[in-house]
Parts: sequence; structure tokens; C-alpha cells
Amino acid sequence: MTVYDLKPAFQNLLRPLAGRLVQRGITPNAVTLAALALSLLAAGAVALGGGAAWSLLALPIVLFVRMALNALDGIMAKEYGLTSRLGAYLNELGDWLSDTVLILALAFVPGVSLWSAALFALGAGLSEFAGVLGAAVGSGRRYDGPMGKSDRALFLGVFALLSGLGILPAGWGDPLVGLAAALTLPTAWNRVRGGLR
Repeated sequence: MTVYDLKPAFQNLLRPLAGRLVQRGITPNAVTLAALALSLLAAGAVALGGGAAWSLLALPIVLFVRMALNALDGIMAKEYGLTSRLGAYLNELGDWLSDTVLILALAFVPGVSLWSAALFALGAGLSEFAGVLGAAVGSGRRYDGPMGKSDRALFLGVFALLSGLGILPAGWGDPLVGLAAALTLPTAWNRVRGGLR
């Protein structure tokens, strides 16, 4: 059970908005690029602000909007016949780049080392690569947990909120990010195993 399992209900809420965007001529690729731009801006704000409270408190909102945009581009592409090969590349590469910069921005939060943030980013990339390879071997894109994209977004949002409010206990930053990094390994393994099965 992961946060990803809530996606169908979330998509149902967004379907009316997806229809309106399509009617206005907005493409799924434009929505994908908007999600990437939002992630880059948020990560840049955390980095340039040195992990300032305002930038961290804004991060949960940014992550929620990013998840909504990610769901919207999929609905628009699949349900309105707007899929494209370019869109497939933008979707996967955009998600990877967004995750990478947002996770690396944790290194600017007091109490989080560059090493733990880098390992988390590396593990996230590895697990997503394992998920994409499922499609390459004919088993379909894998989204197994326990630390998939939605789970990482939840972790980042809660971590940023606690840090921004100043209620994250001292010395907990690195261990928590390290734990999230460690959970990417069974995620990658589960995706490989699911693809082989």
C-alpha cells in the first residue's frame, strides 16, 4: 500500500479541470513542463534561501500542485487521445529532474548533509529507472513502493513542513533523509521483481 494507490480517486477530482484545459487548447506536454518549472523554482528557492522557513513552508503546497499537474497531464493524454512519444519522454525525464532537484535542495536544510540528500536522489532515480524498464521488457511501467514518486512527495512535504515550523527534533534531519534513501532500494527491487513476474 502506497500513496500511489490513492491516484484513481485523485484523478476523479481532476477530470473536469482536465476537460476544460483541453477545450482551451492546452496540451499535456505544456502541463508536464509547468510541473517541471514549478519544481525547479521551488528547489531554487530552498537553495538560494539557505533552507529558509518560508521556502520550506511553501514546499508542501508546491508538491501538491505538482502532483495535481502530473495527474492532469496523464488524464489529458490518455483520455483525450493526446498521447505522443515526446510526451512520454517529457513525462519520465521531467519527473526525474523534478525529483532530483527537490531532493538535492534538502542539502540546504540545516541538519541535512549533502551525502544523505545525494543518496536519496540517486536511489529515487534508480527506482524510477527500474520502473521504466518494466515497460521495456513488456511488463508495463512499474509503480511499486514503498518509496515511489507519491511517497517521496509526501515525505518531502512533511519533512519540509516540520523543518519550516522548527519542530523537527535536532539531529533527526540526516537519519530521516537516510531512511528515505534506504527505502528506495526495496522500491527498486520490488519493481524489478514485479517486472520479471
